[in-house]
Amino acid sequence: MSAQIPSGYYNDASGKKGATLKSALSAIVNNGAQDKGYNGLWTGYATTDRDYFLKDDGKILDMYSKNPYGADPYTFTYSTNQCGSYSVEGDCYNREHVVPQSFFNEGYPMKSDINFIRATDGKVNGMRSNYPYGVVNSPSWTSKNGSKLGNNSTSGYSGTVFEPLDYFKGDVARMILYFVTRYENKLSGFSSGNMLGNTPYPGLQTWELEVLLAWHKADPVSIEEVSRNNASYVYQSNRNPFIDHPEYVD
Repeated sequence: MSAQIPSGYYNDASGKKGATLKSALSAIVNNGAQDKGYNGLWTGYATTDRDYFLKDDGKILDMYSKNPYGADPYTFTYSTNQCGSYSVEGDCYNREHVVPQSFFNEGYPMKSDINFIRATDGKVNGMRSNYPYGVVNSPSWTSKNGSKLGNNSTSGYSGTVFEPLDYFKGDVARMILYFVTRYENKLSGFSSGNMLGNTPYPGLQTWELEVLLAWHKADPVSIEEVSRNNASYVYQSNRNPFIDHPEYVD
């Protein structure tokens, strides 16, 4: 029960909208948040990134290798398959910063914030590199589960982007929205990476914001996200408000 939303957790967000709501949420998720360190993520994944939903096998729930619609191309056992080095897909899982570390110069607490750092295949993580997320029509590379790398096809940006499966697009959107909310007062000192804005509101470049809003609406919050949010709260004592209250996104 301690993992659920604490009574009154979002009281200070009540009745607020726009930039005022975003700043209220920033204060809420910063209050009491614990930094467990970069290596602590490996321990956190024991409860945050295990598959007890899609395949219910306890393997790592990896957005870049799981196939929600059929057999997984490969699986990772927690701890046993932790990277290490890799050369091909399926070698090991590592720590994927959905907002790349290079944007914030590997600074803390961003570098170790489990709310936007997922356990993913090392090779696919490397191929994603520090590219923003977007929509790819003509991929230059495709992972074994169908994630794609290529030029963005939506208006406003034509550079290289990474596109996850439809099943995980809402997850990605809500993690990025968490990041630009929690760290809104730090954004002016971060690199944009053709993705982030440099002001607290909305905190994202227009083209990326439009992509993420569409993904959020098309892929609603799943039971996996709710479970991960609860486990993340137990681990570092803060939550993703856009999982608890998807309506805050609008």
